[in-house]
Amino acid sequence: MLTVIVTSLFLALTINILLKKINLPTIIGYIFTGTIIAYGFNLHDAVNNHTLKEIAEFGVVFLMFTIGLEFSLSHLKKMKNEVFVAGTLQILITAVIVFSISYFLLGIEKNVSFILSLAIALSSTAIVLKTFNETGEINRRYGQRSLGILIMQDIAVIPILLTIGFMSSASNSSVTDVLGEMVLHAAMLLALMVIIGKYLLEPFFKAITKTNSDELFVGTILFLAIGASLLAHELGFSYSLGAFIAGMLIAETRYKHQAEADLVPFRDLLLGIFFVTVGMQLKFDIISLYIHIILALLVSVMILKFVIIYAIIRINENKRVSMKTALSLVQVGEFSLALLELARTGGLVPAPYGQIMIVTIVLSMIITPIILKNLTFITDKFNQEEEPNVNQDLTSSILSNHTVILGLGEFGRNIADDLSASSEKYIAIENNIESFYKSINSGYNVVFGNATNKDLLRTVNLKAAKYVIVAIDNPKKLYQVCDTIQQVVPIEKIIVKIHTKKESDIINEFNISNVFVENRITSTKITELIINE
Repeated sequence: MLTVIVTSLFLALTINILLKKINLPTIIGYIFTGTIIAYGFNLHDAVNNHTLKEIAEFGVVFLMFTIGLEFSLSHLKKMKNEVFVAGTLQILITAVIVFSISYFLLGIEKNVSFILSLAIALSSTAIVLKTFNETGEINRRYGQRSLGILIMQDIAVIPILLTIGFMSSASNSSVTDVLGEMVLHAAMLLALMVIIGKYLLEPFFKAITKTNSDELFVGTILFLAIGASLLAHELGFSYSLGAFIAGMLIAETRYKHQAEADLVPFRDLLLGIFFVTVGMQLKFDIISLYIHIILALLVSVMILKFVIIYAIIRINENKRVSMKTALSLVQVGEFSLALLELARTGGLVPAPYGQIMIVTIVLSMIITPIILKNLTFITDKFNQEEEPNVNQDLTSSILSNHTVILGLGEFGRNIADDLSASSEKYIAIENNIESFYKSINSGYNVVFGNATNKDLLRTVNLKAAKYVIVAIDNPKKLYQVCDTIQQVVPIEKIIVKIHTKKESDIINEFNISNVFVENRITSTKITELIINE
């Protein structure tokens, strides 16, 4: 097993280095790694291992958790049209059309046609949202439309899996019992989440941050994400839905930016494992035997889904946004693989249909990152209509040509006061919990987090900042912060406040020219420098 892990890491690194040179995303590299490992070590059956599947699924779980962090309950209410109207229409129309073609035209057995229609109706949450998160397109109008439909698909997985379980011979429950149990469990899940979010989260986070322990904070985030997922799973729902709800509840607190920054490494690592397991399901013997059917099915499904999604989004959107949304969701997704596996174990889908569908799904997932990478290029070929702006709630989307203040002690607050008086935009990052709450209560624009975390710096749109002011008193932390931010922004944009010559010596290696020794007029000088830029 250790040999397999080391080989997988080496292949993933090597393949992705090569793919990056031709501007292809890492997702494809992970999928290719899985295929090579499966054949090299004869591990095709390992992908059906329950433990491996659960570990891989937590990549999607953490992805949905971080998406939830960006969408509070109020934000989700604003997206009700994208989620409940567009999402529901897309699933129903796709399933009805696919079932009709499969059953009435192709003569495939009714249960098989029904399951295939549901599988094809779903798209890939993991690929689309991972790509859009990396590129920032999640905040564009087509990104929001895609997200809304994907959230509805994730919700729909619950009744779909219950339906398949009911159809299998092992199920002895009545439809009424199944639906009643689902409604009861949904009410319990929402009630528990709302109570925890409203009364327990804020004081719990406050107690953890008072310890000034980064590992305890990371442990708290992992506990909440995994705990919510497990709770949802125990009540009969998908892991990812529980994580999404937990993320939305944390989004209502002051800690969402640091929570997201701390979770990103775990998310990306487990997503990599997920895509490796997807690649392990690609079987060349099936491709060679049914290549004509697979290609015909692949093209037909992608065209059909494009037409359906385009028509639905076009009702309320322009052609360009509709086209980009439709292109983003033409693939068949990871939940379809789980759906087909459940149907196979229940004896509902014969081997040839299931194998052909799995290969088709994996191929559609391989093609998707290439489509997403070239969305604008493809759309421009068919439509030159200008894309409208969208109101975005995220900090990084709103701020540009602003000042970022790292450390909001007395000096940082003086700078913030001067900038506000001069109508200059700013945002601050503060890692001391007492100072953070003091600043929040005084009306400062501040987020909680560690200024050495690059993902948190990305959240405050550091690259687009006019200046970055480092107002940190701890010499060791001062060095770490300067080392981090000089990798992100040009040296001339960095302003450092120091107390002593020792601190000046610490940051000399960075060649920062804008260094000020703190005194009563320092904050005024810095403000004048920013305003006169």
